[in-house]
Amino acid sequence: MQSRSTPSARAGGRPRSAAADHAILEATRAALVDLGWTKLTLGDVATRAGVAKTTLYRRWAGKSELVVDAVAELFDELELPDSGSLATDIEGVVLRFAALLGRPETKTALMAVVAESTTDAPLRERVRASIVERQKRLVLEGRQRAQVRGELPVEPDPAAAARTADLVFDVIAGAVVHRALVSAEPVDTEWARRFTALLLSGLAATAGTGPAGPDLSRPPAGSPTRPPVQPH
Repeated sequence: MQSRSTPSARAGGRPRSAAADHAILEATRAALVDLGWTKLTLGDVATRAGVAKTTLYRRWAGKSELVVDAVAELFDELELPDSGSLATDIEGVVLRFAALLGRPETKTALMAVVAESTTDAPLRERVRASIVERQKRLVLEGRQRAQVRGELPVEPDPAAAARTADLVFDVIAGAVVHRALVSAEPVDTEWARRFTALLLSGLAATAGTGPAGPDLSRPPAGSPTRPPVQPH
């Protein structure tokens, strides 16, 4: 799926400049942090990026599309680790995702577009296409690796496999966003390990086989051993 609607070159016009696009999206994120959604204008973004305002309008129809693409560029930085284990791959991407959400420009931009999209259906569709659908690549990549290693079974029904991938993405993204941005609780190594164990146990139960996930009862690596609790 082509998630961004801005072509690399306009018919009959000059080619798009990747450097200019990056500068504009970076300026958009900085302006959001400084000004917030309400006060953000394309004129301010153009000034910060060092381009004419008409340059922005040739690329984006308005502020909403510009901000979504600014957020999407950040999420495109996410990569799935390749540790040789599904569990540690998931833990790694969860921690990277949380670190990305902790950046002021990500937090401000994401919360702004989500809030605006509740009353703007076209914006909601752009968020889905430019951010959600693009990042499902991480789930598909991780599942393929795990199937090759024999950690997950292959689902023979493509429709069922697609539904499973959607569900896994929703569970991971929903849990991490809620904990990091709504609950404002830390997404640390211990939390990532326990979350991964719960996710993999659910996948194993759904498939009837597969990885049971890490033992929830064991302490994380490097943690001090706690004495047993004595009964009162």
